[in-house]
Formats: sequence, C-alpha cells, structure tokens
Amino acid sequence: MTAPEYVPAHGLLVGKSVLITAAAGTGIGFATAKRCVEEGATVVISDKHERRCAESAEELGVIGVPCDVTNEESVQALITGAAEHLGGIDVLINNAGMGGTAELHEMTDSQWSIVLDVTLNGTFRCMRAGLNHMYPRGKGVIINNASVLGWRAQAGQAHYAAAKAGVMALTRCAAIEAGERGVRINAVAPSLAMHPFLAKVTSDELLDELTQREAFGRYAEPWEISNVMVFLASDYSSYMTGEVVSVSSQRA
Repeated sequence: MTAPEYVPAHGLLVGKSVLITAAAGTGIGFATAKRCVEEGATVVISDKHERRCAESAEELGVIGVPCDVTNEESVQALITGAAEHLGGIDVLINNAGMGGTAELHEMTDSQWSIVLDVTLNGTFRCMRAGLNHMYPRGKGVIINNASVLGWRAQAGQAHYAAAKAGVMALTRCAAIEAGERGVRINAVAPSLAMHPFLAKVTSDELLDELTQREAFGRYAEPWEISNVMVFLASDYSSYMTGEVVSVSSQRA
C-alpha cells in the first residue's frame, strides 16, 4: 500500500506559538515543524547540530536555536530565548531522542547512559523548564515523542525501549500534576516512520522485517506522525491529558 496524499492544512494552530526540539533534518521533528507552520503557528525549532538547525530554520522560515538537551544550561537558554521570541510558549513538542542497537549482555554503560540521557532525561529537562514557563501563564500543551517499543519487545533495543517506556510514565505522572494548572501533557508512540537518518543507521534487512509487521505493509511517512501531534497541540484535544497515542499499524 502506498502512502496517502499529503493532508492539506486546516488552520488548527492559528494564533499558537510552538517550540519543537530536535527539529533539524528530515525526521519527525522537521515534519512536525513544517506541519505546525502550515497550520498557522509561530514556530521556533531547536537541534543540537547548529548547522542543520540553521539550515532547517531557513527552509521553514522560522527561528532556530541550538540546544543540547543533555545540558541544563542549554535547555534553560532555549526555553528563555524561545519564550522571548514567541511572546510565550503555548506548545512544547519534545522530539529529541537517541537510539542504537546492542544486545543487553554486550551493552556498555556508555551505550546505556547516552540513550537514557538524551531520550528520557532530555525530555524531563525540557518538560521541567517548559512547565515552569507555562504554570505562571495558566495554560500550555506539552507533547512528548515516545515509541511503541515502550510497550513491545525488540531484540537489541533494551536501552531505547526502557527510555521510551520512561517517557510514557513521565507523561502520565506529569499530566496529573499539570492538569489543575491548566497544562495538558500527552505523548505519541510511533512504530516505524521512515526518513534518511533512520535508513542510514538501520540495516535493510531489519527495515524490511519491521515493515512486514505493519498492517498497511508500509512504514509511516514522518508527516503522518506530525498530524497526530498537531491534533494533540490543537484545541480539538482539549479534554485529553496523560494519554499515550499509538501512531502505528503494527500487529499486536
């Protein structure tokens, strides 16, 4: 089955300000930034890679702010700078994450720690800074990028799966705290969204295997994940918080 045609914009984010982490390049973050711009939002993107961040920002016509989510000072500078440029952050989308493949008995402390620090701790740092900005305003939306691997097992992915399961739990617990302060927090859990970087770091054999698990017989386009993020960022999801939405056609 081929991918559907690109869905036209419907102005779902008109008047909203959005900050997206790890949005340089060709993956879900960039697709989400593009989708948010198309839906009428004012957008700031960030990425650890300064050159790619600047190039992506120029292509999208937005502001790009370099940020390393493993560094607290860098995260604080991002939130402060984005809030100043946007006049306040309505929506924070935490897309930063890092994967890798290693079986547990061979996995080093370094391999384990870097995946957890970027994917889970980085999400925590950005959420903490974002909430401290949103609480005084009495409003805001946070969307975290999780993964179906937070629920499902795959060999060689113990570190990534543990980190994404942590993102899910973090989302649910933080949402309970944030609800009474007017802030909603949800997550998406994609299965397989194809982009050039993923193709570069994953074998053709594994990609073929993963694709065969999908009910549609194809991988998702990054913008198909972005569409769900846009829904969660919009007022159409006003009664949703603490939810992890699977964006997947995987068989159980």
